[in-house]
Amino acid sequence: MTDDPATAGSSNAPGHDESTRRYYETSDVDAFYDAVWGGEDIHIGMYTHAREPIADASHRTVRHAANRIADLLGPDAAVLDLGSGYGGSARALAERFGCHVVAIDLSAEHNRRHRAANARRGLDHLIEVRTRSLNDLPGQSARFDVVWSLEVLCHVTDRAGALREAVRVLKPGGALVFSDIMAAPTTPVEAVRPALSRLGVESLATPSFYLERLALLGMKADFEDLTEHLITHYARLDEEVRHRAPELRGVISQSYLDALLDNLPRWEDITRRRLLRWGLFTASRPAN
Repeated sequence: MTDDPATAGSSNAPGHDESTRRYYETSDVDAFYDAVWGGEDIHIGMYTHAREPIADASHRTVRHAANRIADLLGPDAAVLDLGSGYGGSARALAERFGCHVVAIDLSAEHNRRHRAANARRGLDHLIEVRTRSLNDLPGQSARFDVVWSLEVLCHVTDRAGALREAVRVLKPGGALVFSDIMAAPTTPVEAVRPALSRLGVESLATPSFYLERLALLGMKADFEDLTEHLITHYARLDEEVRHRAPELRGVISQSYLDALLDNLPRWEDITRRRLLRWGLFTASRPAN
């Protein structure tokens, strides 16, 4: 769908970054993620059953991704978390492995909440939170043992550039682990655009786009297709919002709730029709 360089590799305009930041910093969006996702992680979940709480499934995604690169993590490891949101991944990694995490997010409000939660949990000495773009990463090349990102690249216009930056700051022998919401190879953009509109996303990459770009960057990459969980996730979101609509009216505006009630069935429809893909990429940088 977006293997065309005109969409998958175009420049990430500052205006697009600003649009993404504004979306995630609205009080309605913040309250929605707090109420429905639990305010710690805002990732696609990995479900053990069709009625599992969304927050539990989302936490499982973080644990599963961490297991893929656990051999690289420990008190001496440095991790870069791209699009860190409320900081759930950064805290999970720091608590479990004792590693140092540099967490990057466009949203100053997310970062404020992130720092406050780190301080409450006694993790602020292990996690450094910065406000900046994924296409302008901090520090020298070959600095991090792991670069981590969950469902963030779908918001980035210059995905090829973001991958290039991620590999640049990765140490030889290190690993890039990320998940993303993607299009199936034959999905036409017009079939999913109505659903994407709520997130301000114009188009999606495909698994083959990421695998090809990673290969060009000299990375040995593996893709774990977890699309079945994406289908469950959007069914759960739609169910949860409809069931809890009276309660949600107390924390989000009626107009935003109406938009959710209109938009989430579109996501459920395109996932059930298998127009989307979701999964986890693990890519290693050769040691020499």
